[in-house]
Amino acid sequence: MLQSYHHLMRSGFVLAGGRSSRMGRDKALLPAGDRTLIEQVAARVCAAAGHVTLIGPPERYAGLGYPVVADRVENLGPIGGLYTALSITEADWNLVVACDMPGLTTEFLRELLGAAESSTADCLVPKTAKGLEPLCAVYHRRCLAAAEQAILRKIFKMHDFVSTLHFETAVPADPSALENVNTPEEWSAR
Repeated sequence: MLQSYHHLMRSGFVLAGGRSSRMGRDKALLPAGDRTLIEQVAARVCAAAGHVTLIGPPERYAGLGYPVVADRVENLGPIGGLYTALSITEADWNLVVACDMPGLTTEFLRELLGAAESSTADCLVPKTAKGLEPLCAVYHRRCLAAAEQAILRKIFKMHDFVSTLHFETAVPADPSALENVNTPEEWSAR
């Protein structure tokens, strides 16, 4: 009984709908050890949240062993992926992570979820010296209406969207865990 309740409390999503134009190839499928970057991130999200769904083109990621759901509204960037995740979730708290953060740890993601679950906010967003990190954050499913409104009002930048929510911040012990890779140089430097 406890496990099914736990399942409804949290879920995890990995966003992989981008074009990876600066990388020059699909960064989700970059080799990371004995698997791809998206598989590495998805495994950590799954371990933290108990479940993970990939949001992106099913034809590209269906063979990875995780459920894959296409963006409900295409070409909107991360806000479209978040909207899709919140529109299909059955969980109250939803860990939403970009596929390009190789330094994320399961422990950090668990801490983020735990902090969100004990907060009264709609969203818990890590904050580093570089600013907010809305692509590794926990969103309550009640944010769905706000995401829909943001899309209708053409608020596509995640920072702008988060600023419309009642959000709290979390300061990570190791901010480098939140660094993403966008270029071949960033990938080879890690």
